[in-house]
Amino acid sequence: MMNKTSSHAGSRARHQQGISLIGLLFWAVLVSAVAVLIMKLFPVINEYRTLQKMVQQVADEGGGSVPEIRKSFDRLASVEYGIESIRSSDLDITKENDKVVVRFAYDKEIELLDPVYLLIKFEGESQ
Repeated sequence: MMNKTSSHAGSRARHQQGISLIGLLFWAVLVSAVAVLIMKLFPVINEYRTLQKMVQQVADEGGGSVPEIRKSFDRLASVEYGIESIRSSDLDITKENDKVVVRFAYDKEIELLDPVYLLIKFEGESQ
């Protein structure tokens, strides 16, 4: 007959599970790095979405000429949205099938660590 206490103690030592301190630190660093990356990307992506809305609004308003469209974009960028990544002179404004099409493209660098940057290339156009 086997002793219950010795069998129980050996069983307990083999079945203990959990996370070690090193494992916990690894996951904490990983989750923190992802959180910082998301916090740095959110404003840049939000700015792109705002630019896309502005370009669509300017194209829908039309305007008689390219300078009028650029002036409208400048007004929206400075007064309503506070956009500084792109200027009206950076816009490519054309007319296709009697419809104004406004295109833009720009690059945005995000500093991750001092010598390391993330480069994002944005492009968009009105529909």
